[in-house]
Amino acid sequence: MAQPLEKVPGKAWVVTFAGTAINLCLGILYAWSVWTKSLINVDLAGQPLPAPNEGWTYLTNAEAATPFSLCVVIFALLMIPGGRIQDKFGPKVGATVGGLFLAAGCIISGLAKSYGGLIFGFGILGGIGMGIGYAAPTPAALRWFGPHKRGLIAGLVVGGYGGAALYISPLARYLIDAYGLTGSFVILGIFFAVVVIIAGQLLAWPPAGYVPPAAKPASPTKEMTGAPVKTAVTAIDWVAQDMVKTWQFYALVFMFILTTQSGLLIIANAAKILAVAAKDVPFLVANAWILVSFGGLVNAFGRVGTGMYSDKIGRTNAYTLNCAVSALCLFLLPSIIASGNVFVLFLAVGIAYWQYGGGLALMPSFTADFFGPKNLGFNYGLVFIGWGLGFFMARLGGTIQDVTGSMNYAFYISGVLLIVGVLLARATKRPMALNE
Repeated sequence: MAQPLEKVPGKAWVVTFAGTAINLCLGILYAWSVWTKSLINVDLAGQPLPAPNEGWTYLTNAEAATPFSLCVVIFALLMIPGGRIQDKFGPKVGATVGGLFLAAGCIISGLAKSYGGLIFGFGILGGIGMGIGYAAPTPAALRWFGPHKRGLIAGLVVGGYGGAALYISPLARYLIDAYGLTGSFVILGIFFAVVVIIAGQLLAWPPAGYVPPAAKPASPTKEMTGAPVKTAVTAIDWVAQDMVKTWQFYALVFMFILTTQSGLLIIANAAKILAVAAKDVPFLVANAWILVSFGGLVNAFGRVGTGMYSDKIGRTNAYTLNCAVSALCLFLLPSIIASGNVFVLFLAVGIAYWQYGGGLALMPSFTADFFGPKNLGFNYGLVFIGWGLGFFMARLGGTIQDVTGSMNYAFYISGVLLIVGVLLARATKRPMALNE
């Protein structure tokens, strides 16, 4: 059996940061609220807007949330075949196919100039591209590192997806102003295809027999006791057929749903939230994308930061900390918006983004810890269904706003669900294989 290396090879970091670059393109989903601000048919006071230009048709709040929600569902469902592609054919194939689908979806969305075009282009084709493309980089990168680095590496790779809003939001706003809605979709689609396909060629698995560097030895005082050391990490690589027979698999799926729903609620409405809270500050109303970009930055740092401290304090403790603090912020958000205190709004929304981003670093690490890294592409694709099912809160939030005129009840419901997630996480421990 090959001995572990003393140091991670440079190729491992090339794969990691190529994965980050891919996710920086796939993360267009998180800038969706910039487009919704230009697509919705009423202003902040509820008054109809003038006739749309470029031949586009305005949408209601619920309609504007639908392409986003559909994209989330398709994304999650395509993670399963995307994971299978990664496990069977390697990460380069998945990244290339994902980039082409995403480009086609963006271009069709722009050229169609219709609700149906957004549904098919952004919702369906975009979701397919994101699902297949996103399934490639994280499992590939995690194969190069040991369990003690899983949180950090997963955070770095998926951090690109969260950080995408940091630059896509202002870029999309600029392109909309300069080239219209159609031009913004077409230009970004072409750009994303080029980057994803090129970066995808840098993804690779470790060579056969590769053993990643081990963690530092445990404390001698613990070893001298002779007592067995409990671990949260499996030594067995589970296949999907056995994984789905465990209750822990379903617990992870529900944990993913509960940590996702609040983030997607905020992400889908960030620009509108700032525009309402800062209605007396014309600059912020006109540049509400600032909160989207800020959220993208925090989302990205939340993935890396949560991944790092989950390696130290454990996945469950990290999940508990993130969800509990975010729930408190959601309960307070209606009063914060009403007060117009922009500083506190950025703080509360930032915590919600951090929690959401952290969940996307924790869940692949949970899956690898519970079921092993070898089949992580397909196994995590199945767990990722939970992320897709979290879409319901974004759609529900739009409906609640259409009916009540505000999203207050959506924030309260979302906070309660995060508390449920904390309780579930505290009760979930890794499954034990028969030969352990």
